[in-house]
Amino acid sequence: MLIVEAADVADRHGVIAAALAAGVDTIQLRDRRTAGGPMLTAALALRTLTRDHGAALVVNDRIDVALAAGADGVHLPAASFPIAVARQLLGPDAWIGRSTHAAAEAATAAAEGADYVVLGPIFATPSKRTFGAPLGLAALATTRIACPVVAIGGISPANVASLRSTGANGIAVIRAILDAPDPAAATDALRAAVDAAFGSD
Repeated sequence: MLIVEAADVADRHGVIAAALAAGVDTIQLRDRRTAGGPMLTAALALRTLTRDHGAALVVNDRIDVALAAGADGVHLPAASFPIAVARQLLGPDAWIGRSTHAAAEAATAAAEGADYVVLGPIFATPSKRTFGAPLGLAALATTRIACPVVAIGGISPANVASLRSTGANGIAVIRAILDAPDPAAATDALRAAVDAAFGSD
């Protein structure tokens, strides 16, 4: 999963397209500052890109934008809508994910019907430094739930195998691709590490 902001869709359109072509299979549009109109414009552009590459699109928190853009689902922050409410609005086939920051939170989200959870930060990452130490691999090792667990935070090709071996079912990144000198090559490296650790199915 590659997480992008609305401005990235215009400013880094080529980067996102290259990442999708290189193997990113899910895009999350996450932007807490952008109004509904520009968010929808970004989501519609991403919907076209993801369809062209056979990838999924989820919108962070904005159920209205997800519906209007025909996204595959929503990703709910920890303090966002109850999963049951999102399900009622989006229907049975939509993806509904939840951000979690502890094994207990992940278990609660799974019990409430999440299709997947994002757990992190697993490793140190600049954007989360002010919130304290990363969770570490131990958090993954103790998260045993019925839905997939997507690891986030400080992820690189070098640590993907350790994420898999301790229980992750997928990865989410931002800077590892968007800020790479060669985003397509960075995606290729991550994709190869994921395929090696998780299998290419």
